[in-house]
Amino acid sequence: MYARKKWVRLALCAALLGTGLRGRGGDPSPAAGEAPARPPTIAWEALRRLQGIDLDANPAVKAALLKVLAQAQGTPQFVEIVDAFHLPGQHPALLDFALSHPNTGAGVRAMRLLLRDGDLTGVRAALTGPRARAAVEALGHTADQRVVPMLAPLVSDSGRDLATRQAVVRALVQVQEGAAALLALARQGHLSPDLRLTASTELNMVRWPALKAEAAQVLPLPQARNAQPLPPLALLAQMPGDATRGAAVFHRATVGCSNCHQVRGQGIDFGPNLSEIGTKLGKEALLEAILDPSAGIAFGYEAWQIELREGDEVYGLIASETPDELAMKTVGGIVTRYQKRDIVKRERQKLSIMPTGLQQAMTTQDLVDLVTYLASLKKAPSSASGGAPAAPGNPPAP
Repeated sequence: MYARKKWVRLALCAALLGTGLRGRGGDPSPAAGEAPARPPTIAWEALRRLQGIDLDANPAVKAALLKVLAQAQGTPQFVEIVDAFHLPGQHPALLDFALSHPNTGAGVRAMRLLLRDGDLTGVRAALTGPRARAAVEALGHTADQRVVPMLAPLVSDSGRDLATRQAVVRALVQVQEGAAALLALARQGHLSPDLRLTASTELNMVRWPALKAEAAQVLPLPQARNAQPLPPLALLAQMPGDATRGAAVFHRATVGCSNCHQVRGQGIDFGPNLSEIGTKLGKEALLEAILDPSAGIAFGYEAWQIELREGDEVYGLIASETPDELAMKTVGGIVTRYQKRDIVKRERQKLSIMPTGLQQAMTTQDLVDLVTYLASLKKAPSSASGGAPAAPGNPPAP
């Protein structure tokens, strides 16, 4: 009781003194994909200790909380406060934040709160407005099955621009029901020709074996120009390749390496950083990692699946963990925090989060060029040696 009163006094004093959440450095928003930063202010630290307090029975605390909330508007901490205290009446601000930051953990968290509360009027309106693509991306990153009925009709909406419909495809494949709906459209011949390549690329990399197998039949990946069995690894590793062409293969959308890996700041931070991979692995080991990614999974990049109390499943990497919450990084580099009290099941997956079959999107020479490029990505020599040129296709290392 004494401790609770102490934190009440601290919260009130901090709010009355105008202690804000924005800090001293200006914009508090984290980089894309990062989890919301923890505000190091007395006000928020004190208020966090009061989670669960009856705000209506403590008007002074409620006033202090609302003051801090007003100061936090437009920041990741605004979303965190609304979530922590289940504050009503914040849906417009949550939606605006989600649409402004659809590819960040805080933005996705804001969209999750809207789905949780069932207030989808604003979300549906956003899907018809100028920020429709941002709404699609934020909804997709939630990996919530409730997004499927909202997004599935947009696939066949010829009034939408191609970029938005492609974003819808990428959003739907993050949910099992959405991937199944896309496959049904393709099976029935109702998938627009301009979406077939996007759908084929995405569906052939989903993590559900039955859907992936069906996608290989219904929407097969484009055949390699030399659709021949690959030579043994030792022979592949000896074949001459072109690192510059390999860099182009790395960034090619149908191969998708840069969708999960960074090289010297370029690409998405999800899987291991490959900026110095050539220092660690030889060509044969690189080929094995591409052809059989589950054979050797790097420590810290094990795939996990958690089941939430509401029935949704989240699949990704564990970014961080505290006694009270788990931060999951999903494909795309989005980090979302989940309260452990909301997690009913947590299971480590046996297979790598990296999809198998990537070689099907490449010719044999493409694969050799890609491995040649990766093998060229080595640790830069010390500054005393005067530096080294950047790997092909990338800016000089900072």
